[in-house]
Amino acid sequence: MTATVTESSVAHVLAEAIETADDGLFVVAPDEETIEGLVEVLDADSPSVRLLAEPAALKEVMGDFLIGSRAANHVESGVLEIRTYDEGTNALMVTDDSVVAIVRAADHVAGLSTDDEAFIDSANDRFSSAWETADPYSLRTPSLERIRETLRTELGDSTADDFDAMLSSLKTARGDGHGLDEVTIALLVAARNEDLLYDISKWGENVGIASKATFSRTKTRLEEDGLIDTEKVPIDVGRPRLRLKLADERLREASDADLAGVAQSMLAA
Repeated sequence: MTATVTESSVAHVLAEAIETADDGLFVVAPDEETIEGLVEVLDADSPSVRLLAEPAALKEVMGDFLIGSRAANHVESGVLEIRTYDEGTNALMVTDDSVVAIVRAADHVAGLSTDDEAFIDSANDRFSSAWETADPYSLRTPSLERIRETLRTELGDSTADDFDAMLSSLKTARGDGHGLDEVTIALLVAARNEDLLYDISKWGENVGIASKATFSRTKTRLEEDGLIDTEKVPIDVGRPRLRLKLADERLREASDADLAGVAQSMLAA
């Protein structure tokens, strides 16, 4: 084996390997950073990728709404298939022409490759068989394209544009102390546009982000933390609906790029 690719990040190594894989490839036993890098570098023109990864690593990475929704885009477009695999091996990229092992050093990542035909044939046979017997991994997060399309249709351009802007300003969207989760983001954007809680929660449940009950609980928490407020809007039949509003001047004055950061700092206080 020789070091054929040396880069500063695993995403760059993956991108170079994928660029040469005309007929598709396996990505086998990647760690969390490699899965995240793979989702980052794939696009509509990428060759098909069959990802075999440990369930725990997939669950951890796809728990980030930003990564999970992008991965769902790739799955829907046919670029990415995901199945579970828990047999220990090096992190590998396997094509018809090469096997590349991903190796990290202190500040660089190398792709060590071989062109030994017997070894490549053996690796392809092994992972083709593993793929056939592996369980499909179902992403719980809807695709980002579906989210954008339905949000624009059901709540309007302003809410959809603000949602996109808020996502673009975030590095992670987990809601575990490292970022705002998708429900919180949706509610803050809805409050900025003074949408009804009923409309945003109905949209969220229909698109597969979370249940109406989850939206209601999160709304209550954000009210208690002083981020949003509500006002009753009477309707012809039934109980009044609740209109969402931003409750704090700092949020109302924040730019699109700053809204997430201001909200995070308030929740952390």
